[in-house]
Amino acid sequence: MTLMELIESGTTRFTDANIAFGHGTTNARDEATWLVLWALGLPLDTSLEGQDSKANEPVAPVDSERCAILFEARITTRKPAAYLTHEAWLQGVSFYVDERVIVPRSLIAELMADGSLDYWLCETTQTVLDLCSGNGSLAILAALTYPEVVVTASDLSTDALAVARINVDRHELQSRITLVESDGLAAADLQAHGPFDLILCNPPYVNANSMAQLPPEYRAEPALALDGGSDGMDFIRTLLQAAPTHMAPGAVLVLEVGNERHHFEAAFPHLEVVWLETSAGDDQVLVVTRLALEHFSLQQEQ
Repeated sequence: MTLMELIESGTTRFTDANIAFGHGTTNARDEATWLVLWALGLPLDTSLEGQDSKANEPVAPVDSERCAILFEARITTRKPAAYLTHEAWLQGVSFYVDERVIVPRSLIAELMADGSLDYWLCETTQTVLDLCSGNGSLAILAALTYPEVVVTASDLSTDALAVARINVDRHELQSRITLVESDGLAAADLQAHGPFDLILCNPPYVNANSMAQLPPEYRAEPALALDGGSDGMDFIRTLLQAAPTHMAPGAVLVLEVGNERHHFEAAFPHLEVVWLETSAGDDQVLVVTRLALEHFSLQQEQ
């Protein structure tokens, strides 16, 4: 069997099994390619077309069997592929993952990578908070993107923080990233690291109706990191109320809300925000300034 035949075999099996994607790939072909290359120890950018193509290279029977076992595990367990490989990629950077954390896929990562957030930063931006950090991927990408900043990565889950520690150590960023256990912004330890010039937050925002309809791949992830309550805004309500006291003058909060823009705008109709363009559209990630949050808080008190 050749490399391409093995990939096509996985593609057919995944298509027939009607599994769900969205944890690093969007279709059966890409998922099969990823798993085959990982199982064979080949780079993910291995050429499968053109003059340097490896598509027709033979695969040893023992390696084909290893891939077949991986395909079967993906289909029968309906776990995201990243849980089977313990590896996920975000903006070309590799991260360790397991079932203690959701698979990293935040659109905030691409906004840092393509410079979209630069407009909202200034020369004095030095302190960054990655709230609901999960496996630490956004904190690490922030440290890599902005070499002059120090980052605090916070999460309620001690399990998630243990995974984040693995990734911080792997990328040798111990001197620039501090991990803090906190329920939102409640922990006293956060005060010691702030105020923050930039807060990044990919919180639990999935509404109850959507949670009930999630495919098994998403239900395999920690519900704590997904479930946002009846309208998806439970955590966000508390965050927006508390955030200004943790923000430096001129600071901004970058907040991901996924497919919940309509719920966000219904919950906060008078809050002035700016929606950012991403590969998923202009309704997934927003920026709000400290000034706008303070003004909103005053309105709520009146």
